[in-house]
Amino acid sequence: MKPADPSALPVRRLGLADLPHCMDLAQDRSWPREERKWRLLLESGEGFGIDAPDGGGLVGTVVLTRYGRTAAAVGMMLVASRYGGRGLGRRLLGHVLAEAGDATLFLYATEYGRPLYEKLGFETVGLIEARTGRFDAGDEPYGGPGPGRSSSRPAEPGRDLAALCALDVEVFGADRSRLLARLFTFAEQVRVAERDGALTGYGAAWRSGDRLFVGPIVAEDDETARALITDLARDADTRIRIDLGHHRRELTSWLAGHGVPQTSTTSFMVHGGRALPGDRSRLVASFMSALG
Repeated sequence: MKPADPSALPVRRLGLADLPHCMDLAQDRSWPREERKWRLLLESGEGFGIDAPDGGGLVGTVVLTRYGRTAAAVGMMLVASRYGGRGLGRRLLGHVLAEAGDATLFLYATEYGRPLYEKLGFETVGLIEARTGRFDAGDEPYGGPGPGRSSSRPAEPGRDLAALCALDVEVFGADRSRLLARLFTFAEQVRVAERDGALTGYGAAWRSGDRLFVGPIVAEDDETARALITDLARDADTRIRIDLGHHRRELTSWLAGHGVPQTSTTSFMVHGGRALPGDRSRLVASFMSALG
């Protein structure tokens, strides 16, 4: 019998029962086995996968996370090493494009994946630096009580969630309220920044494997971003990782000076050359590359 054409294999919806297979596939591509991350993505978004025709687990995955009807993130695009170059990536991405409808699609691409995304209509609109290291807060205070200065404090769901979501929809341009509500149980810390009683930003830190991810960070200016990052990372017992735009030269230089150098770069891509909604100038750091 002639073997099935891999590019014609059926795509199916993934559920939490597929977690072990998702992590096996990630490990096959030298990605870490991040169960908490995969669980959040499969619960908050729509995971799709392709089963190996020989019954050997998953040979491809992708996750689509919708933000209302206006925007959606594409992440966790993985194809098993033994099936590389056989059309599975194109099959999965085509499926997601059809599922997304009229939403503006965006993703973060490595140099390896970028050519495929370009062929299917994605365009690079920015570069994102992943910075990883042990954060050294030093003795420099950022923010603090006083007129005209931003200060951060622990966020409380009942007190802060509504205002936090209202600020986020201005910046992100789409409704992430369901995901942001999850922050309070998923993250180790959620903090809000205030100036003279008004909300000027928020941030979170969450753990995956041996790293503490700092993000998302929304801030009205660099001073507010530094205050949030410092308070989220100052007591970290491990390396932190933060992903932010290459154009934020003051913040990237500040992070380098505090022990967090650049470790990799990805392309931020949007499908069809469409403009992203919101005020992205205040979106300092993403939640994670799979979510934006």
